[in-house]
Amino acid sequence: MQKRVGLLVGRERSFPDALIAELARRDVGVVAEYAAIDLTKVDEPPAYDVLIDRISHEIPCYQPVLKLAALRGTHVVNNPFWRIADDKAFGTALASKLGVPVPKTFVLPSKAYGDDITTGSLRNLAYPLDWDGMIRTLGFPIFLKPHWGGGFRDVHRVTSLDELMKVYDRTGRLTMIAQEAIEWTHYVRCVVIGKQEVIALPWDPRLSHFERYAGAKQSMPPLDEALHATIVEHARTLCRALGYDMNTVEFAVREGVPYAIDFMNSAPDFDVSSLGEETFSWVVRAMGDLVVKLARSPAETTYRWDAMLNH
Repeated sequence: MQKRVGLLVGRERSFPDALIAELARRDVGVVAEYAAIDLTKVDEPPAYDVLIDRISHEIPCYQPVLKLAALRGTHVVNNPFWRIADDKAFGTALASKLGVPVPKTFVLPSKAYGDDITTGSLRNLAYPLDWDGMIRTLGFPIFLKPHWGGGFRDVHRVTSLDELMKVYDRTGRLTMIAQEAIEWTHYVRCVVIGKQEVIALPWDPRLSHFERYAGAKQSMPPLDEALHATIVEHARTLCRALGYDMNTVEFAVREGVPYAIDFMNSAPDFDVSSLGEETFSWVVRAMGDLVVKLARSPAETTYRWDAMLNH
């Protein structure tokens, strides 16, 4: 009996089409297709052995369907329970606990709240907030970013208290974090598949989207072997701890130390136009290996937070 892999995607085409073709080429009894999501009866979720989630962060109605599928015995990549619970503040704290260097980070109270929230509702917030103490710890520049999200949305670099407050005043109900800026000599993005397979690539966030991989080869020197090995192992450590089977992990290198900057990319960019042909082919092969392995394995049956945090 053939095993079925469903791809839950948005507008992307190069990766899902290539993975479907890769599994067809292998002819090992595992087939992939674009997943079909209809009205979902809670005790009859979509019948797939593996579901690859590339879009539920933007289409929230898929999130409960993926959890129902996992409960039924489907392998969901990435874990639909932890994927929603994770946030950048917690991930940063966990990385530090695991010995992976990270920028100094603060969690900020939201600037605005719903109409039914009064000053009485906020009695646990200290007032006035110790902005000066935070600035003494972080120094300028400081990055403000949402504690959950990606794609550089609502990320700001500020260089003064006045600029910080102007940006903060525009953040509305978002929960923001403030992070120390790492002035780097190298920037590396690791693509991690199955918590173990890693390819570490120079990546320059200063360039336009489609130039960040290719242009980085000209904009920064190559990594030495020892630093490359450290970055790869840090990427594995983070993905094993957080349980991500499909992720990108970014590191900024300052004075020879790789700081983990962003590692909450559970639907990473796998488009051939940005990765380039060589890396794209590696991703398709690695994802093919992963989904074949998962399709042939018993599904996870433990849904407890301690089991999802494998540190």
